[in-house]
Parts: sequence; structure tokens; C-alpha cells
Amino acid sequence: MQQLRHFLLAVSMLFIVTSSQAALPLQDSSGQALPTLSPMLKQVNPAVVNIATFSTQQANNPLLNDPFFRHFFNLPDNQQFRQQAPKKRQQSAGSGVIINAADGIVMTNYHVIKGADEVQVSLEDGRSFTAEVKGADPELDIAILQIKADNLVAVPLGNSSNLEVGDFVVAIGNPFGLGQTVTTGVVSALGRTGLGIEGYENFIQTDASINPGNSGGALVNLRGELVGINTAILAPSGGNVGIGFAIPVNMARASMEQIVAHGEVKRGQLGIGIQDITPELREAFELKNGQQGVLVTGVSEGSPAEKSGVQAGDVIIAVDGDETNSAGQLRSQIGIKAIGDKVRLTLIRDGKEKKMDVKVGEPQQLSAVSGKLHALLEGARFENNPDGEGVIVAGLSPNSAAAYSGLRPGDIILGANRQRVRDIESFKKALTLGESSVLLHINRGGSSLYLVIR
Repeated sequence: MQQLRHFLLAVSMLFIVTSSQAALPLQDSSGQALPTLSPMLKQVNPAVVNIATFSTQQANNPLLNDPFFRHFFNLPDNQQFRQQAPKKRQQSAGSGVIINAADGIVMTNYHVIKGADEVQVSLEDGRSFTAEVKGADPELDIAILQIKADNLVAVPLGNSSNLEVGDFVVAIGNPFGLGQTVTTGVVSALGRTGLGIEGYENFIQTDASINPGNSGGALVNLRGELVGINTAILAPSGGNVGIGFAIPVNMARASMEQIVAHGEVKRGQLGIGIQDITPELREAFELKNGQQGVLVTGVSEGSPAEKSGVQAGDVIIAVDGDETNSAGQLRSQIGIKAIGDKVRLTLIRDGKEKKMDVKVGEPQQLSAVSGKLHALLEGARFENNPDGEGVIVAGLSPNSAAAYSGLRPGDIILGANRQRVRDIESFKKALTLGESSVLLHINRGGSSLYLVIR
């Protein structure tokens, strides 16, 4: 039985590869055709690049970060040590993908080039170039670089919306600094959210091996089309365990187009508060068995959603015909739209299905990215509280300073630096009163508490 399964797998791989490639597969000594990805990889590999970043950082003793240690030895504030500490040159490595050969446009992860003073892009043919950072989308973890070089090769962009669980995919990158490494696997799951890795999450999950250094590399289908940007792994033991995540190329392309055109990404909003559907809510809102969706908990006054007739209690089940299964997925579906675009929402109201066209509006007063508010809040995302005053922590990176200080997703911020917080705008003004630390007054599950973030 096991031999039969291996034979069927080999036949299926042979069919896929030979039907998608003009070149014939290799043959063994008896003349039998063997399945191979080589013809496709010869076309794609030149478009996958190695990225080295250089930054100057100050050496620092970890003990100096401990306030008790500084107090015990009567040492001055840690900031003075940072200013006086010797500087050292650091280098890190990642991967990237050439998207536009004519203009030298390279796509990678934002975390690969974050904080870099210099970015070097090395090609498969041995050439190396200093890259210009055209812009970045930290919430999606995408950065766009540009190099000035001739005879570049770009990978064609696929349609990640056409992916299905079980599709064969190939990951190409530079794990551990090893150039042009290829691993294969399948799409294990789609639409993964709630991982706390990025602000907008709608990941492709794959069992193709992804390791440190693969970040920013290519995830391609067997036609050699880019379907994802490899981003993260789930590694409880520190190594690859067969669970990797990639940003769908459709989301990455939407960010790239805005960065190339405007140098930044401006995301619009519908002006709604949302939450995931629980089994109890599914029954209460008369959803069919197995039907997923996102519950609208509130609608901001004067927002595009209100103008289009969206109401609290509506359950959004699709955007532009694509199913919506979670709050994170809905944010991603709207996040790839440009301000001014119209989206068609399919929703359930009073047990009946309705369709509404909603114009994506300006993000002001609806949500804010943490890094634009205060450096100490980088890695968090905030939204106005649709149920009253305050600002909700809508997303939070687990490795951020705010998370280490005790901030949690779902917290409602009522005050900052002893100033009342009514909405995003008042929150922004209150944060200007503190540079080295932020004092937050929070409501968590009905209980009030204060947090200091340094």
C-alpha cells in the first residue's frame, strides 16, 4: 500500500510539472521520465536575492537595564550609559524577490531591513548592489527596495486568492545565509489570523521548510508564480517544525503599488467595531450550521459604514464575494483596498442575507498605528471604542515593549499621561506629554488599572 501511495504521488507530481513546463523532465538510465522542478527553478531562482543589512548599535550590558541594579550601585540613568557606550557594527541576513526587473523593484519583509543604515542586495550571478528603501508597510511586514542594475529577472505574480489547501508550493530563500535554497511542500491552511505577528494577518500556512534567513523570500506555485512572501515560522524548539507562514501576494502587491506610487501605505476604514462569532452568537443571530462571519459591534457616527446603512448586530459573511471567517481576515480584506474604493459586503441581518456597497473612508479618527503615535507603543494597533469613550488595543505584537509592560489586546485605554482619552485624536495629544515613558489608565474586563511603559 505504501509503495502504491509513493507511485501515485510521483505520477501526480510528474503530471503537474510536465503540464506546466515546456522543458521535458529528466530520465533515468532505463529511459523512464522523472518528475523535476528544475526547469521552473531555473526561471525563478535569479529573481530571489539575498539581503544583508548593516546598522550601528551601541554595546550595552544587560544588567544596566535593571533599575534595581542601577540603584544598588548608585549608577546614573541608563540613557546616559547608552550615549557613552561604544558602538558596534551589526549585520543581518534575509531574502527578497525581484518584482519589477525594468525598475529594479525588490520586495522583502519590513523586519528584515528595520533599523538598517545600509541595505545590500546580492544576486544569484554574484553581483551586489546598495539598495534604496522606497518605503515600507510595517503593519503587513512588507518593504520595497530599489536597485540600479541591468539584466535583472523578475518572478511573475500569481493570484493568491486561487490557492487551495493541498496545492504544491516551493519556498526559495537564503536560510542561515545559504544562498538559493529550495524546499517544497503544500499549502497546509489559508487565512491564518490571530498569531500576533503582524497588524494585518491573513497568512498562508505551509509545511515547506522555512528557517531564519528565509524571511522575505519567495513562495511560488509549480508554474513559478509568486503566491506569497515567506515571513515567519512556528518554532517552539527554535527550529523548523513544518509550520511556516507567508503573506499572500495579493496583499503584498496592494502595499507595493501604494509604496511605489506614494512612498507610503494609507489604509482606509469602514468605521465599524467587530468581533469574532462564538457558537452562542451564531445561534443568537440565526446563522446556518457551519456558517462563519464577523459581528458588527458598533458603527462610528458619520463613517462610510453608517452612510451605507450598516448597523450594529449585522454579521458580515463576505467581502466582494470572498468569505469572511474572522475579524482578522476582515481587517485584511479591507486593508488591501485603497481609500475611495468600494467594497460589496454580504451580511446577515435578522436572519436574512443582504448586500451593501460601502466606500472605504479615510483612516483619521477610526484607527491608528502605534509607531506613528509614540515610539514606545510600536507593535500595537489602536481603534476608537465603538461602544463609548476610549481607545481599544486592537492588535499587539508579543515582542513589543508595550506587551512586555503588560498591555493586552482588548484593553480599553481611558487615559494617557494623566489626560482623559476619548478617541484616537485625544490619545495622540496625550502621548506628546511623555517621551521616555507613557502612563496608561486602562479598563480590562471591567477592572481599572494603570501601566507604565518605558
